[in-house]
Amino acid sequence: MPYTSNEILQTIRMVEMEALDIRTVTMGICLLDCSGPTVDQVANNVYEKIVRAAGNLVPVATEIESRYGIPIINKRIAITPISHVAAGCDGSDYVPIAQAIDRAAVQVGVNFVGGFSALVHKGFSVSDKKLIDSIPQAIAATERVNYSVSVGSTKAGINMDAVRRMAEIVQQTAQLTAEAGGIGCARLVVFCNMPEDNPFMAGAMHGVGEPERVINVGVSGPGVVRYALEKLGPEAPLTDVCNEIKRITYKITRAGELVGREAAQKLDCEFGIIDLSLAPTPAVGDSVADILEIIGVEKCGTHGTTAALAMLTDAVKKGGAMAATRVGGLSGAFIPVSEDAGMVAAVKAGALSLDKLEAMTSVCSVGLDMVAIPGDTPVDTIAGIIADEMAIGMINNKTTAARLIPVPGKGPGETVEFGGLLGTAIVQAVNPFSSTGFIRRGGTIPPPINSLKN
Repeated sequence: MPYTSNEILQTIRMVEMEALDIRTVTMGICLLDCSGPTVDQVANNVYEKIVRAAGNLVPVATEIESRYGIPIINKRIAITPISHVAAGCDGSDYVPIAQAIDRAAVQVGVNFVGGFSALVHKGFSVSDKKLIDSIPQAIAATERVNYSVSVGSTKAGINMDAVRRMAEIVQQTAQLTAEAGGIGCARLVVFCNMPEDNPFMAGAMHGVGEPERVINVGVSGPGVVRYALEKLGPEAPLTDVCNEIKRITYKITRAGELVGREAAQKLDCEFGIIDLSLAPTPAVGDSVADILEIIGVEKCGTHGTTAALAMLTDAVKKGGAMAATRVGGLSGAFIPVSEDAGMVAAVKAGALSLDKLEAMTSVCSVGLDMVAIPGDTPVDTIAGIIADEMAIGMINNKTTAARLIPVPGKGPGETVEFGGLLGTAIVQAVNPFSSTGFIRRGGTIPPPINSLKN
């Protein structure tokens, strides 16, 4: 459907008055042709391929920003999981490959590259183990590389050996970046039902079934949704609230598709998906928690919050799906605690706890995201938190993830400043009772009966 002049004028108003932006334009790049006999050769091949394939990404995105007046906050790259790319090379770790990716990111000017990843939901290959073992040192040695590991799926169940290993990796990463409050963990995420076309960090990767190069777009717009609901008023029934969210999400998604198609055409690559996720920032007025409070809960986290979030997520998907050629990624509503000013305020007020967040993740688009926990949290407790989140995804056949930050030297209620889009984190209390007996059994939690669909 062509874009009308009225749509363009409405989009301009949303940009100027309601904080609409395109959160990310992400280029997916296939690196399967970058294999080699040595780690150094793979690193060189990866660097050269990224620079060659994405050299014009930032200039093109900047040109589109100027042409349409729509801010594009992040320009990013997603790559083939490095555990696949490096599987045939020697060497005991993949840190040099991560460093090469980091240099390539600087060279082409993108904010982040995602895809230093492994998929181990059914078990570990030799390459998977090398990559996972490399993660803490690789994070400490890079600034723009993001790391993700798939440990479960509805079809495969949950690899509990991988869950515990990732808990160890999270703890090691926090210690290696202790001077900055464990901030390295902000670039590390553990997934169940990991999507292959996610444009958002830290979990972006370029799936094996994807084109050689593709443009995926992540839209935003919590401020736009908030503005629309404020105009609707507090007396409107929930049916009208849903319809208003669908209406405004349709407009947001149309703007994202316009940008994505324009970028793909100018970069001579395919247009992939729109990720509909409402992505908050620490800026006042750009909060998913604020939307839930406008819907009617006094403070995000109180009783009714999960129901309100479920309604919001569903309405966003319905409105966006009507506007987009192809919806993908995560799509719904993000609840990254430190990145959402309303979520931070809810934690400060005592309304939002780790347990309530876990319940909310059963209906939102991702999971426990940017959640700070005490730095002395035992590995098996971290593993238990991850396992709970993976179970929600496995049973409900949805993507869930855990991006946990054990903050060295900090305890419950204390604050750590990450700055920028990562915002402020308040350390949340964890259950004091042990998960060790459960976690140390190891093995696999079998897939649920609803996985048998063939």
